[in-house]
Amino acid sequence: MSTEKHTRVTLAPGRTGLGDQTSRTIDFLRELAEPSAPSDPIAAALELARTLGVAPTTLTDRWETLATLGAADLALARAVEPHLDARGILDEAHAAGEIVPDAAASPAATWGVFAAEGSPTPLVATAVGDSWSLTGIKPWCSLAGRLDRALITARTTDGPRLLFAVDLHHPGVTVPGGTWHSRGLTEIPSGPVEFDVVAAHAVGSPGWYLERPGFATGGIGVAACWFGGAVGLARTLFDFCAAAATPSPFALMHLGAVDEALADARRALAEAVSVIEAGTLSSTNGAILAKRVRGTVARTCETVIERTGHALGPAPLALDPEHAKRVVDLQLYIRQHHAERDEAGLGEALLDARVEGNRPW
Repeated sequence: MSTEKHTRVTLAPGRTGLGDQTSRTIDFLRELAEPSAPSDPIAAALELARTLGVAPTTLTDRWETLATLGAADLALARAVEPHLDARGILDEAHAAGEIVPDAAASPAATWGVFAAEGSPTPLVATAVGDSWSLTGIKPWCSLAGRLDRALITARTTDGPRLLFAVDLHHPGVTVPGGTWHSRGLTEIPSGPVEFDVVAAHAVGSPGWYLERPGFATGGIGVAACWFGGAVGLARTLFDFCAAAATPSPFALMHLGAVDEALADARRALAEAVSVIEAGTLSSTNGAILAKRVRGTVARTCETVIERTGHALGPAPLALDPEHAKRVVDLQLYIRQHHAERDEAGLGEALLDARVEGNRPW
């Protein structure tokens, strides 16, 4: 891993100051580039996540950290992002006076956030005195076999959905092997997890997880990772053009188009920081903001993948392991954006948010 190639990704061109998280991340990437680098980068990334998750930071610093990791290796960003999201959710719950379990107090734990639905055997929470137990299957649980704890959504027996904190070392937790066959993000298995009467602690009241202002922040944090992956591909294209004595006009055309797309994504992320930090974002407008930003960044990623492929041809896909990995990692990761379905969701949210017939623009 080249220390020159993998440098900071900024959301504000011209800004020279480094946030604490971003500074630690750059040091971490430099260590990975050394001959004495850890043999297990994901374990090292989880250790980095522990240190980042307990340090106060700004939203810009957090998203630049994720983008910087994504530009170096999307698997690193994919390992760190859920932990930072979970710690942010727990901090938000504490600040709002919501219930926060004692388990959240341990800074040594690594966390995931498992909120996907669609299991044929849905996860159900049953009240047990003042606590809860979980039984069922939760799909898409990334790195569940390597994490300590997770925030998990589950439907209760009387209907409402709640967020729970769970110890993933509980004997009733089973992580089946052999389900992750992806060629992208191979280091981040995201399969089902089986729960059999697993003790759980509620975090927040019914509906709080989706209605909280910070829900938009978490969704956009994932987009910051995508943005970093697109920057990593763009750097390869830039270096290709810069190394040519006379760059092809077609390569230059693709480079210009990639720059335009990245600028769109960067502006969307930077604007989101300003809107969120103003502290006036409602849950409805937060959902619209997250859908807009995620859609903009996902479209940018698809443009960058296509343009770099057209400009560079098959050689780097076949012969450059970093580039080939980054392409397939990014292609998989951005499928967390559900394309036309999410665009339809944005359109529906815009209509639902109408006040006295006002248009959104």
